[in-house]
Amino acid sequence: MSLSDHPKAYGSAALAAAFAAGILVTLGFKDFYPDLEQWYQSNKDSSRRRRRAAAAGPGRRRSSFFWGGGAPVQLEDREAEQDPSPTAAALSTSGRGDGSVVASGIEACIGNTPLVEIHSLSAATGRTILAKAEFLNGAGNSPKDRVALSMIEEAERRGLLRPGRGDTIYEGTVGSTGISLATLARARGYRAHICMPDDQAFEKSDLLHHLGADVERVPVAPITSPGHFVNLARTRAAEHERRAADGSRGFFANQFESEANWHAHFSTTGPEIWAQTDGGRLDAFVAGAGTGGTISGVARYLKLEAKLDGLRVVLADPQGSGLYNKIRHGVMYSPTEREGTRRRQQVDSIVEGIGINRVTENLEAGRDLIDDAVKVSDEQACRMARWLVENDGIFVGSSSSVNCVAAVQAAMALPEGSRVVTILCDSGTRHLSKFWKRIKEMGLEEQEATNLFQELGISQPSSQ
Repeated sequence: MSLSDHPKAYGSAALAAAFAAGILVTLGFKDFYPDLEQWYQSNKDSSRRRRRAAAAGPGRRRSSFFWGGGAPVQLEDREAEQDPSPTAAALSTSGRGDGSVVASGIEACIGNTPLVEIHSLSAATGRTILAKAEFLNGAGNSPKDRVALSMIEEAERRGLLRPGRGDTIYEGTVGSTGISLATLARARGYRAHICMPDDQAFEKSDLLHHLGADVERVPVAPITSPGHFVNLARTRAAEHERRAADGSRGFFANQFESEANWHAHFSTTGPEIWAQTDGGRLDAFVAGAGTGGTISGVARYLKLEAKLDGLRVVLADPQGSGLYNKIRHGVMYSPTEREGTRRRQQVDSIVEGIGINRVTENLEAGRDLIDDAVKVSDEQACRMARWLVENDGIFVGSSSSVNCVAAVQAAMALPEGSRVVTILCDSGTRHLSKFWKRIKEMGLEEQEATNLFQELGISQPSSQ
């Protein structure tokens, strides 16, 4: 009896033959196209598979032996679809991931922070005010994540740190760098020992303890004193090998003078800002200086590497700091900032993280590129912080607030429509017991501000 006399048998045989042929074709593709194999495993619908293969892009592949000497099979090449623009290239160089879906470790959460417009400031000034949201760095939640990682990687390249040996990273910091170092130290197999002034917000030292760091809160002292928090950290690192009997080493990170600091911002923050402003469409960059690494690194990239000759770089400086006078007048101190006339030895301000009375190596690296400086009072910083919460839902700390006040003043010195970029470097959550406590004491949380210029005590232009 022939198959033709039995339609069901004929149909079954045909289906079996088609199925076998399909298996052979699939195996042929699997042998020669690993990416097709992965695609096949996740898409079992054979008809959809044929349609997608027929409509694939122009990426070239070697033809399968199943197709003899005919034209090579055209498969989809996802790499060819990547954005080749300079903007995409700049962003791709600043990230820590390798482009895969799964990022590798907490280090991959550092960099590529968003650049956001602060709408209330733009509306009030008639200029576009943009802020790099550096508090969204995923390790220590500040721009110091970039610096800490850069310093650790440089120390590892030089053999000063070795994972698994029990090495300890020592640093003198007012908080943010220490938090970033403590986080990354744990991730890379090190310990952290942080020395900080005892007048800093307790949230910072509490967080450091929770991160497993050893913390020394030391009395405020001038930089010339061995008890200054930076000098003490250097001493602790030098004493480490004598005190430790396990063969481990102590590494003094030295954020104020380490070139790895400004290099981190030159190689990541600067290129990101350039890319996020459509290839450098900005008129001013405004930032404060603690170590000076951020403003120097970004200024060097934007002015020297990206060749933005018309860009103005403006220093945001809190009251009590000598850097405003250094940039504006070439001298460090004014009569109110001499030793013995200030309440605090470092900077006579409620602001933490920026402001200093000496020129560090990191600031020196970009000092000649800074065009101007803006002095910001504690009251202005407090009022700006409250304004940002009320009008934009942005909750920041003291140094971010200083940056925003200076950005407004720098913007008003530029033509309408200009674009100004600044840094949101810290969240208000680390400043509750000091900076935000002062804001509450001033009664600002019970007031509703309606005019930005009146709040800041800045003359409002007639055109506004």
